[in-house]
Amino acid sequence: MNGLIKGKEVHFDEEYIHVTLEDNRIISTPLKWYKPLEKATISQLKNYKFICCNTGIEWEALDYHLSIESMLAFSMEKAA
Repeated sequence: MNGLIKGKEVHFDEEYIHVTLEDNRIISTPLKWYKPLEKATISQLKNYKFICCNTGIEWEALDYHLSIESMLAFSMEKAA
């Protein structure tokens, strides 16, 4: 990937995590790809913060970190 992929918002529904990027693109991937997130309550999911200059997402209470670049790469790999 070229450049830094940075997030600005995270939203959830019953099946997906949706990350809005700084350029307003939206990445959506299934929560089932991330077992700790799949098992979390909506309250726990909403308790996130951006880390590493907004290139990652952390759920401190779940002890879970997600790289936005990896999220995008993995979704493109699954689509191929």
